[in-house]
Amino acid sequence: MPHASDGLYLGLISGTSADGIDAALVRFTDTRPALVAGLVHPWEENLRRRILAVAQDEERLDLDGYGRLDVAVGQAFAGAAQAVLAKAGVNAGDVRAIGSHGQTIRHRPDGEHPFTLQIGDPSVIAEQARIDTIADFRRPDVAAGGQGAPLVPAFHATVLRPDAGARVVLNLGGIANVTRLTPEGGVTGFDTGPANGLMDAWCLRHKGEAFDRDGRFAASGSVDPDLLAELLDDAYFLLPPPKSTGREHFHLAWLDAHPRVAELAPEDVQATLMALSAVSITDAIRLHAADATDVVACGGGVHNAALMHAIAARLEGRALRASGDFGIDPDYMEAMGFAWLAFRRLRGEPGNLPAVTGARGPRLLGALYAAP
Repeated sequence: MPHASDGLYLGLISGTSADGIDAALVRFTDTRPALVAGLVHPWEENLRRRILAVAQDEERLDLDGYGRLDVAVGQAFAGAAQAVLAKAGVNAGDVRAIGSHGQTIRHRPDGEHPFTLQIGDPSVIAEQARIDTIADFRRPDVAAGGQGAPLVPAFHATVLRPDAGARVVLNLGGIANVTRLTPEGGVTGFDTGPANGLMDAWCLRHKGEAFDRDGRFAASGSVDPDLLAELLDDAYFLLPPPKSTGREHFHLAWLDAHPRVAELAPEDVQATLMALSAVSITDAIRLHAADATDVVACGGGVHNAALMHAIAARLEGRALRASGDFGIDPDYMEAMGFAWLAFRRLRGEPGNLPAVTGARGPRLLGALYAAP
């Protein structure tokens, strides 16, 4: 029986690396959600550089600066929505809602006053895209004592639950996160630490390129075991889940604080950063999902052949596959997840998983900003 909230939804997210705005137009029915169209909408370069500078605390914002950046990001998100609709040949009036994650510029879910902050004014998105917009998904979970992240494991469970045994879904964004799924319904997950974010930042600094295409920069260097050991000694890797992190922790200033970095060739640092990602990810799987028989990867890191090879070499016999093998485009998994969260919001259904985030209970996520 069709539900009143079934139909087309649009998911928008820009991840930790701010390498583009992922836009996914998704059709939801009582059966499996289907990607209708997807694209990566480019940032204007000066805006991207400012986002990254703010996110890793290289630039401080006054209130006027914050307000202007919030609106500029909202305008860019609206542009991404319009672009994917044009690609699909779909009218704005045919879309039930946009689920906008926004752009995280700070994530501090612990301490006396925990908070998470995503910008991209949803009123601007709703006004310019002419579609009801649901945004601010993370803060209700943080208010309930949770980490506010990762939120996509619930969507992973919807589209990638295994028929037998345990499975890990590995998202390789700027930060890596893992989701453990079982046929019986148990879902756990957390951020493991860096995936592409540090490598992207180091590549931009030394090569002037936004990312390390196919991992060639890293492959041209050699892993420095001493630096790798220093980086892996960070306290975050030892924390038990639930836990989450971001660029406010793992950024270039964090890397530069290790004196060994200045003694090495840039390509050797890049190779070591790739090893950091591979080791921290696979150690997390070994410790918290030892029963997993396969690992399904998604996110931009899927296209980094050297990173995928480094991870596969440490998976101790577990098969590593991309989510495309299961009919889910790895580039749009997260954007599809936020379309799904908007779908859940209109159905009046919780979007978080307390077992993942540590919240006190299920919560309805996202606030509705009505289109004109």
